[in-house]
Amino acid sequence: MSMKIYTKTGDTGTTSLFGGRRISKDDLRIEAYGTVDELNSFIGLLNSTFSEATQNYFLTEVQKRLFTIGSNLASDPEKRLITPDIRDEDIHTLENAMDTMDQLLEPLRNFILPGGDVAVAYAHVCRTVCRRAERRVITLDRDSTIDPKIIIYLNRLSDYFFVLARYIGHTKDLPEVIWVARKS
Repeated sequence: MSMKIYTKTGDTGTTSLFGGRRISKDDLRIEAYGTVDELNSFIGLLNSTFSEATQNYFLTEVQKRLFTIGSNLASDPEKRLITPDIRDEDIHTLENAMDTMDQLLEPLRNFILPGGDVAVAYAHVCRTVCRRAERRVITLDRDSTIDPKIIIYLNRLSDYFFVLARYIGHTKDLPEVIWVARKS
């Protein structure tokens, strides 16, 4: 017999961290890893728009790193549980991917508007949700020491999604929509 997905233990507004301690579902720690989980779901949506195996593989690897981050954030910091970690090589992988795509793009001289294509728009949604996750983790870091590589990874990842959005548009021959300030 399979386990049921519902336990009813969260019906009073609390949830368990890895390690067993119960905290409120609106705790900053839950907000931080919940936002990382939300980002992971949006990446899945973006990934579903690609038929290219290389891009699917890369985004799936990013999703795996986000599960690593989520497991770290969901762990009781007082228990000092051993969880997977983000490594320098994970950060370098993002930087290398950005550098490769950026070589094919025109230099950016203006702000651009998100959109123009579904995949481009999804990449921008991933970028903005990633920035929110980064802000939540930084806020959490004020009260509970977070592995600095998590913050660095999220920062690079949001940059990656910006470059990816531009790259997708480039591969589809879509013009970038430049933001022009309204004249008074």
